[in-house]
Formats: sequence, structure tokens, C-alpha cells
Amino acid sequence: QVQLVESGGGLVQAGGSLRLSCAASGRTFVSSAMGWFRQAPGKEREFVASISWSGGRTRYADSVKGRFTISRDNPKNTVYLHMNSLAPEDTAVYYCAAALQWGYSGNVPASADYWGQGTRVTVSS
Repeated sequence: QVQLVESGGGLVQAGGSLRLSCAASGRTFVSSAMGWFRQAPGKEREFVASISWSGGRTRYADSVKGRFTISRDNPKNTVYLHMNSLAPEDTAVYYCAAALQWGYSGNVPASADYWGQGTRVTVSS
């Protein structure tokens, strides 16, 4: 069992940067792929980024590619999402997720084994 707690959300101006953190607990953490998803008001939850358990492989949604960076610090049991060049379209609740194997919608990760409670990111225009 894995517990995930997100932090780092808040209000940021367009063009600014923010770093989200996901603190994980549980002995299965190192064997889990990790990812970030987000859900804007009135929209479905969407994939943002993922990282393999070793940190060797990453994947990004096209909408954030080149702007967001996912990283993992296993000794600290923490996954990060560095968000740069933020735009109002990035406003959403961001959720951390962990999975032994992602469930896919098409070729995009969509379901996970564990989810955090989410942290809200608001980008002002």
C-alpha cells in the first residue's frame, strides 16, 4: 500500500514557475511508476507526466512538453513536478499517482493503483 500526499500548489502569475511535490509512503514506492494528472473545472482528469520507478524513463502530455519536468528522488520518497511558463490553461487540481502498471485510455495513462488528494494550482492571467 502506498500513500501519496501532494504539496506545493498555489497561485502563480502567468509565465511563472511552480514546483509540486508528492511525498510517498509505503514499502512498494520504489517499485512503482509515478505520475501527475490534473483536472480542471468541468473537465475530465488528464495525464500530465509520468516517470518510471528508477527515474530512467519519463513521459509528458503534449500540452506540457517542454514546460514541465517530472523528477524522482527515491531516497526521499518524493516525486516532483517542475512547472515553468505556466499559463491559465494549466489551472487545475493536480494529483499524484502511483502504479505498478498504468491503465491506459488509448495510449495515454489513465488509471493508477494509488492517488493523492490533490493540490490546487491557479495561474492568473
